[in-house]
Amino acid sequence: MKKHMFIVLLGLIFTASCLIYVPFQEEGIRPEAEYYEEPYDDVSPGLDVSYFYDYLSPHGIWVNYRPYGYVWIPRDVPYGWRPYTRGHWVWTDYGWMWRSRIIWGWAPFHYGRWDWNRDLGWFWVPGTVWGPGWVTWRSSNMYIGWAPLPPGVPFIVGVGVRRTAFSIPASHWVFVDGNYFLDTSLHLHVFPYERNRTIIRYTVHKTNIYVRNNRVVNEGIGIDRVRRITKKQISKYELKDGDKAEVKRIGAGQLEVYRPKIRKSATAKPKTVVRQDEARARISGGRTVIRKTDKEEPAAEREKNLRDAHEREIRILERSQQKEVKELEQKLEKERKTARTSAVKKRVEREHKEKVIQLQKSHTEEKSNIKKRHEEEKKKVVKKKEDDKKEPEKKTVKKKIKK
Repeated sequence: MKKHMFIVLLGLIFTASCLIYVPFQEEGIRPEAEYYEEPYDDVSPGLDVSYFYDYLSPHGIWVNYRPYGYVWIPRDVPYGWRPYTRGHWVWTDYGWMWRSRIIWGWAPFHYGRWDWNRDLGWFWVPGTVWGPGWVTWRSSNMYIGWAPLPPGVPFIVGVGVRRTAFSIPASHWVFVDGNYFLDTSLHLHVFPYERNRTIIRYTVHKTNIYVRNNRVVNEGIGIDRVRRITKKQISKYELKDGDKAEVKRIGAGQLEVYRPKIRKSATAKPKTVVRQDEARARISGGRTVIRKTDKEEPAAEREKNLRDAHEREIRILERSQQKEVKELEQKLEKERKTARTSAVKKRVEREHKEKVIQLQKSHTEEKSNIKKRHEEEKKKVVKKKEDDKKEPEKKTVKKKIKK
């Protein structure tokens, strides 16, 4: 009898554990599915996603792109632009919040998700839940980096986004020297993405977005860790609601942000939707230097801006590579001093030599890749300059034909 009771109890415990445990969903979202799990009560009946469609239309184009539906592609973005680069991070009661320098930044950096493809470049998938910054993090003693969470990573209320079992392409990461993480002009310190694969090997990946007191908090990189890396005191700001998109006042201990509550709408759609093939023609990819909207910029100015940008990227690349080599040398000296025997010392030196060879190989590859990209971008600028010269001639020919 006791034996039977024991078996029954084991069965009940096993069944209960199966009912309680909910496995983390690692698959991508289903077509047309929302990537926020309901319920989430921080919504308002006042505005729906059509507000995004109307507000963002003057600043970009809307494309019907499966499986996400209507996605938005920004226009007139500067050279080398990536999401979460034109602005800076602020420590708040919601964790790390992105404070954009772009007028439309209140929307696509705090709602929804970003993704990239070769034809459209960076595009934004609208969402209805406000967050301080929908990014995942990487860090080391030297570097701090972040990347937009892709649409396929679910945000589950009560669980949040804490697992890192999802893939982020190396080129999507934004890395800076940790000393500059709190700089208000971060875009001047962002490494060219050719450096990313090497830096990823140096850094640890962490995602920690959760709900606390009905607010989305992003604490993927701890405040104490940032203090150690930057060696700076960090002020904490309390977020207050603002009533205008254009206004973001910052005062003593408080930061005003515009974060309207948005609800879903199955019937809402942009007033103007561009076909994918037309979008490819109007916006020439996400990592190219030329966009069709650059026509207003004089050719000479365009060439100078590109030259300055290339020089800045080379400086950042070379400086960070030199720092990595120096870091290895310092590590070798420390390990030499602590080596108790000559055999240990020889092993340390051998391992150091192998690391230096591997690092030099990575650095050479990075320089080769950035040189190749720069050459391609120069060719595109030259081609656009030639096309601009031909444009008046084409118009003259058309007028003569009409006559």
